[in-house]
Parts: sequence; C-alpha cells; structure tokens
Amino acid sequence: MSDTVRNNRPATPAAAGVPKAWPFEEANAVAERMAALGKTEALFETGYGPSGLPHIGTFGEVARTSWVRRAFTELTGLKSKLLAFSDDMDGLRKVPDNVPNKEMLAGYLGKPLTRIPDPFGTHDSFGAHNNARLRSFLDSFGFEYEFASATEYYRAGRFDAALLRVLEKYDEVKAVILPTLGPDRRATYSPILPIHPETGVVMQVPTEGRDLAAGTITWRDPETGQSYTTKVTGGAAKLQWKADWAMRWFALGVDYEMSGKDLIDSVRLSGRICTILGAKPPAGMTYELFLDDKGQKISKSKGNGLSVEDWLRYAPPESLAQFMYNAPQRAKRLYFDVIPRAVDEYLTHAGKERGQEEADRRTNPAWHIHLGKLPEHGEVPVPFGMLLNLASVVNADRPEMLWGFIRRYSPDATPESNPFLNRLVHHAIEYYRDFVKPAKQFRAASEIEAAALQDLAQTLVALDPASTAETIQNAVFEVGKRHAFAELKAWFGCLYQVLLGQAEGPRFGGFVALYGIPEAVVLIEQALEGKLIADQEAAMTSAAARTA
Repeated sequence: MSDTVRNNRPATPAAAGVPKAWPFEEANAVAERMAALGKTEALFETGYGPSGLPHIGTFGEVARTSWVRRAFTELTGLKSKLLAFSDDMDGLRKVPDNVPNKEMLAGYLGKPLTRIPDPFGTHDSFGAHNNARLRSFLDSFGFEYEFASATEYYRAGRFDAALLRVLEKYDEVKAVILPTLGPDRRATYSPILPIHPETGVVMQVPTEGRDLAAGTITWRDPETGQSYTTKVTGGAAKLQWKADWAMRWFALGVDYEMSGKDLIDSVRLSGRICTILGAKPPAGMTYELFLDDKGQKISKSKGNGLSVEDWLRYAPPESLAQFMYNAPQRAKRLYFDVIPRAVDEYLTHAGKERGQEEADRRTNPAWHIHLGKLPEHGEVPVPFGMLLNLASVVNADRPEMLWGFIRRYSPDATPESNPFLNRLVHHAIEYYRDFVKPAKQFRAASEIEAAALQDLAQTLVALDPASTAETIQNAVFEVGKRHAFAELKAWFGCLYQVLLGQAEGPRFGGFVALYGIPEAVVLIEQALEGKLIADQEAAMTSAAARTA
C-alpha cells in the first residue's frame, strides 16, 4: 500500500500476523483504533449524495468498505455494522440531466431533496426516490448494510446533542473553514444552515446571533430583510457539509470511512472539526479516482465513463468487484476495454482460491470479493479472453456456436452444469458484437510471416488432433524460432493481426486447442489466400450500404 494519508494517519506496515492484503491492512488500522478507544463494536460508513442516481463509484466504495469490514471481523472477532448514509437533506443545487420533469424541479432549487416532489412520480419525494434506487442497487449485489437518511436522523433528534455541541464550538468550527474560502464566501459563511420556515429553502446566510441556552441561531433573509430565530435541533437546520460530515462522525462514533482523492482536503478539515467537537476522527483510506479512455478524470456531468449497467451487460459482477479490488490507491482507466482482463483476473483468482491454504486464501482477491465464502459456480475451463477470440473467429451471434467448441474442448461442460460459464458465453457474444467486431482489422502477412504461417499449418497437420494446449503452444514456439523474427513477440503479433484481426490475443496454443487443429489450419490458409481481408472489406461495404 502506498503512503497516501488516511485521515492524517500515515500508512504503516501491517502488524505481525496480518495478511498482506490491503483490506486487512485497513482493518488492522480499525482494530488499533478500537483498542485505543476501548470499543467493542465498529461502525463502518459510506456516504451517498442522492441528488443523482447510484453509479459505479457507489458500488466501488460500498464493496471496498465491505471487504475491510469482513477483514476486520476475521482479525478481531468483534461485531460491526455498515451504515449507508444518504445526505438527503442537502439542498438541490442544480437540476440533474438524467431525470424527467426538469422544469418542475427547477422550481425547487435550494430545497432539501426530501421536500421536493419526485420527478419520476413513484415516491413521496425526489430524495425518497433516489434513496430507494440506492437501496435497490446495493441489495442487487447482496451487500449487508443498514440504511440511514439524514432527514430522518435530523428530524428524529438523533443529531440534537451533536448539533448543540457545534453551536457551542461555533467559532472554533468556523475558524477551521474560513481560511479555505474566498473573500465573498468568507463574509457569509456559517457552519449552521437554517431551513427557511416559509420557503423551505436551505439558507446559505451568515448567523447574526446565537443562544446556546435556547439552542437557536438568528439570521436574516437576504431578499426580504426579515429576521428569524431558528432552533438548530429537530430538523429546523442542518450543517454545511464539511461540518456535517464531522458532526456525523462525532454523533455516531464512526470508526471507518474511505473517500476519493478529490476529498483529501475535506477529510482533513472534517477531521479537525471532529476533534474540536471532542471525538477522534475515523480511520479511512483515500482511493484514487477513475480515468476515461483518454486518461481524463471521469465526471458524472460529462458522462465520459461507463455505468454499472454497461459493465454488467458485458461481464458478471464478480469481474467488476475484481476491478475495484485491484490497487485502489492507483488511478485506473475505467472503460470498456478493461472488462475482459478483469473477468480473467477474477477467474484466475477464483480458480486458485479453492486449493489454497487458509492463510493464503486471505490474500486472494476472490476471498475478499465473496467475503470469505466463494460460491461453487463450477470449473471454467475457458478464459473469457479465449471466448472472445473464438467468437471473433466464428462470428458468433448465438451461444450454441461457442458451446459446440467448448464441449469438444471440455466434454463435461454444459450450460446446465456450468451456469457461470454459460453467463460468460452470453457476455462474450455481446462484447464481441459491440467492441471486437467493429475494431477488427486484418492485414496481409509479410514474406517472412507467410513462410512461418505455412510452416505452422504443416506442423499443426502433423500433430494429433487431440493434442493439449501446451503441446500446441510449444509447437507454435518452435515454428517461430525457425524463422527470422527479431523476437518471438513479433511472431505472436503476426498470429493475432493476420489470423484474428486484432493487436493482442490469448495463448495461441490454448486457442487452437479450443477452436480445433483442422479449423486452425483452414484459418491459416484463408489468411494466406487473402480471404479474411476480402471478407472484412465486403462486410464493411455491406454495412455502409445499409446505413446510406
């Protein structure tokens, strides 16, 4: 793990006996905190801003926190719970692009999300609608959590004592935030935001007076000039978000909350406020943000990333979890082309996990992804990348086309006996149709390459048709060595580009074993005759004619 600051706590080496996996390292920090505070039950938290719908980052944060929580249980045996907290009392700052009835919503700007009609017409409020979407989203992945609504907590008085504490420490809390603001905002800033008793708007106004004994603040409506006195308790007011975050940590006793790199400064400020209120800030990890296919930071407003729904169309959720598990403190591209590798990484780790010793299992991503209980979804004899290449070669548009080859390669595999593999077959066809097929670009073989391919065809013909993938792979290597390639990498590049029409590919021996030696020989002959290039050009011409 890197030395990224975790809530002002520098990363430290894992304690002796702690498995060398980042969820356990994070869990160890929580265990140390619990011992220092004398607590026996840990509270893990994730936050959600319900002005938008749940997205792939929401999945990542809840999944990662769940893994740390499971590791904590394994390390300590102590009780814990995960609180999925919705900031649904926030004022609506702008109308989202992906909702109906935008004109209606525009009339409610500034009001708490739970006081705004639902533009979808299915719930009591916009906040309630998005909260329901969040819970359905989390439930669909089987996450174990307790849902919390800021509106309900504020109105029920669960934050009252903490809010009065903020009122008591008002000047100290304000002093933390003021240096981070520009002159105009500094002049009007207050950590406590009253809800306008007439308009219902969350008011961004300075506080003109405070009465600790009465638990109130006095403020003035900037449009009418009228003065109001508002209780800070009972849901009549809420806090600015950095103060709100700190107050929540203090009020609930949060022990762990991770956050994105873009919130480093906010974590630091909220941690200082939490300390002022009288509590130790929670442990937490700063994770890196995702990048799009051009290396730019993904933005919900730009829509330059991919959604959970996008991912799950082309791969199972376990692969998305694998992607989220990998190096959370390193920036990663989150685009369609990362999906196949994530699938095969998951399959590799899941395959290893079943035969590992107990200690080794705890360093295996599959153990964390399944919270220590790996499901029995049958052997997957064919990597996802191989399925994609098979789909590419046979132009698969139906699962049956791939299953015919799979059964020949692994006779015991059937859609019924291996539903997980069957899901991968369907995903492979979708991915091939949308990404592989449009990008295929065959090229002609050079003189050296053509000679090597002819040699390979003859070598394959001489092999037993039932040869193993390893035997075929060794034969492919030997053919490459017999010809004047600068390096064997160029030989395999030739195989992928000339025979498969793509820059990269699978272990070629495994592909031939799956596809079949006679079929591979025919494929080589078609490539050398120029048929693959001609077929591609004809397909492109036909597609252009259909869209003209």
